[in-house]
Amino acid sequence: MSTRAAVFLIAALPLALAGCGPAPDSGYFPLESGHRWVYDMKTERENNTVEHEQLTLLTLGRETIEGGAAWRRRSETGVDYWLRADASGIYRVASKSDLDADPKPDPAPRYVLKAPLVAGTSWAAPTTAYLLQRRQEFPREIRHSHPPVAMSYTIEALGEKLATPAGRFDDCLRVRGEARMRVFADPVTGWRDMPLSTTEWYCKGVGLARLERREPAQSTFLVGGVLTMELMTWQ
Repeated sequence: MSTRAAVFLIAALPLALAGCGPAPDSGYFPLESGHRWVYDMKTERENNTVEHEQLTLLTLGRETIEGGAAWRRRSETGVDYWLRADASGIYRVASKSDLDADPKPDPAPRYVLKAPLVAGTSWAAPTTAYLLQRRQEFPREIRHSHPPVAMSYTIEALGEKLATPAGRFDDCLRVRGEARMRVFADPVTGWRDMPLSTTEWYCKGVGLARLERREPAQSTFLVGGVLTMELMTWQ
């Protein structure tokens, strides 16, 4: 999985805040400028290959874009996205790659975390297949030939403890996302609804500390895998 694909994954991936005023420094998804997260991304494919990449994200503070003020995040690979916060939660409103002249507004808000922060709170956001690939045919990546699907997210637990290379955190939310994408698996089974799942841990005062993405294929025509993102350092 490429670093750029992972950036889009977490950009498409939380809590009740007051408008776009000063961002709090103790939430589960810090927005104020000056933060930096470095992740190790490990991709394990069903063909027994393993890849490691590094992903760095930065917060650049509040800016004015179409529709008003928003908080900007940037990946060192050149992808930016903007978020807003209100009583409904934190959500993405625009994104931009280095090929775009200006931020592209999202058709609808994409929630990262939705209020209230209690077990059972659910929402939906579009996703695609970031790991599923064809073994032989081109384009290899399924996401290039299939439209996005809706992923259903649910806050499963609060107050979890999490150990990462960046340290141990004692107050984390666990969010689970599930979706299915209809794909031609092979001539024997034909079309199948392939499961896509994401588990994310957001830790108070830190933000996203761990992410696991699973896209099993179990097919002669396709190869799937597991992506694990772990926080290495942060500030």
